[in-house]
Amino acid sequence: MLKILYISPENTVGVLSYWKKAHEMNGHYCRFVTFYKTSAGYENDILLNLPFIASKPWYLRSRKVLSRVADGRELHDNLSGYPPVWKPPGWQKKMMELRELVWRPKINRAIREYNLEDFDVYHFEWGLDFFRNAAFAKRMKARGKKIICHYHGQDMRNRGVIPEMEALSDLNLTNELDLLYRHPNLKYLFLPYDVRAFEIKQSLNRPLTICHATTHRIIKGSDRIIAVCKELEKSHGIHFIFIENQPHAKVLELKRQADIYIDHVGELTWGYGMNSLESLSMGVASATYLNGTYEKFIPDHPFINIRPDNIKDVLVHYIEHPELIMQKGIEGRKWVDKYHDYRNVIQRLYEYYRQIGLEI
Repeated sequence: MLKILYISPENTVGVLSYWKKAHEMNGHYCRFVTFYKTSAGYENDILLNLPFIASKPWYLRSRKVLSRVADGRELHDNLSGYPPVWKPPGWQKKMMELRELVWRPKINRAIREYNLEDFDVYHFEWGLDFFRNAAFAKRMKARGKKIICHYHGQDMRNRGVIPEMEALSDLNLTNELDLLYRHPNLKYLFLPYDVRAFEIKQSLNRPLTICHATTHRIIKGSDRIIAVCKELEKSHGIHFIFIENQPHAKVLELKRQADIYIDHVGELTWGYGMNSLESLSMGVASATYLNGTYEKFIPDHPFINIRPDNIKDVLVHYIEHPELIMQKGIEGRKWVDKYHDYRNVIQRLYEYYRQIGLEI
């Protein structure tokens, strides 16, 4: 039996819960530590409740303003480099050092209380230790523990890898295809999800319903999606549901009402994420932007492929041929179960474990 610990700022889109469930299903012991509660209400395991960090709008807005004023760049601007490397300005490094002075007692208490030094495998989500100098990861590495960094997109694109963590890592993972082209030593995993927890949609609504959810309008291309769907409400009588910064339970409730779910149409990111996994699992036809590279990577995908310049034409085609919507929903459920159900994804992770010398 392995003892596996995930360390992450938050339980982003609930993924840590699926990893924990998957490891336990295979007879291993697994915990996850998070710095703060998610605004969407995903479950916690070991919650530190650290101050001066959050996913709340006020915190994100303050970071954007600081980045513009102090650094002269937008937070979502992609960095260059292979891989991109975190090189914080002096003011930011000093602020983080002060913040960690406040954090240190809580972190050390949790390490003692939950025996966090007594694990075999450490997954550092976002490539982040408790401390930016990777002090905890360095101690674990010195004891012969396996160190894994898991990147999810913006952490590498917009922040860059942290050199201290990069030097320690035995394995680097990602669920984001574009990151494979930004790092020389990165392994791909499909994002895990409990696909079989959902019943499949059996019929279409009247009026036909299109849904889009977002927590970041720029990255998702949400303004374009909203504009097109409002036009379609007038021209084709559809019903449009727009969800923004809502608790996860509410998001799922609204998504179940959809016939077509739109993930994103922004060219700042590729592919799809947890939003699509949820809609596909429900048997809801799902639309997103897939560039040529992504289509080659998943040639059997069930997505309705949309771009900023053709989103209206593509949606009109499906609105006028509703039988295609049902077909896409059925195809989507089969595909997402094959590639993303956590019972299948965990076996690929264990293959990577064996490659770094873990007996599994």
